[in-house]
Amino acid sequence: MTATPSAPGDGLVRTGGIVFVVGAVATLITMAPLFLGTDPFPPIAYGVCMLMGVGFAISGAGVLRSISAQRRAARRSA
Repeated sequence: MTATPSAPGDGLVRTGGIVFVVGAVATLITMAPLFLGTDPFPPIAYGVCMLMGVGFAISGAGVLRSISAQRRAARRSA
């Protein structure tokens, strides 16, 4: 099995995906009391839900970094 080399931005995309998943799970947990009729969580729990957007932004930065590295490589080879 041949391992593909890590491209610039791959780490950011992975990190952003993990942060996004943590935010998504926090959102599900935070919304559960609305459907179960229990007391809502404290406001900090809603702040953790914002990690979805942060993760999306981190992944986007990784994609843009990868794009710029590919453009530089294409310019060097041309």
